[in-house]
Amino acid sequence: VQLQASGGGLVQAGGSLRLSCAASGRTFSADAMGWFRQAPGKEREFVAAITWSGNSISYADSVKGRFTISRDNAKNTVYLRMNSLKPEDTAVYYCASSMKPYAPVRSDEYNTWGQGTLVTVSS
Repeated sequence: VQLQASGGGLVQAGGSLRLSCAASGRTFSADAMGWFRQAPGKEREFVAAITWSGNSISYADSVKGRFTISRDNAKNTVYLRMNSLKPEDTAVYYCASSMKPYAPVRSDEYNTWGQGTLVTVSS
């Protein structure tokens, strides 16, 4: 599967963005999907993940209550709705796919990565 992330941009603190990750190639609906982010000078960190059915979802504590992950298997797309954005959310956001039957939180549990989309939150 190939992944293409989009939807990043510049937004003021308190604003919202929706990221999309479009998958192509083999069957997408069987994969768990996740979002990670990497801020300048920092390691990549987990943001959110969702199983293929959408029945199990995981969030990083730092985004709980503000971010929502969802997927539309008919469109081969996973989304990350980000509300109440903060300057510390500034990062390159990556989507990834996993063959795990649960919603993985570790990057080494994902086998395919998209190219990333930049989110910048100004104060």
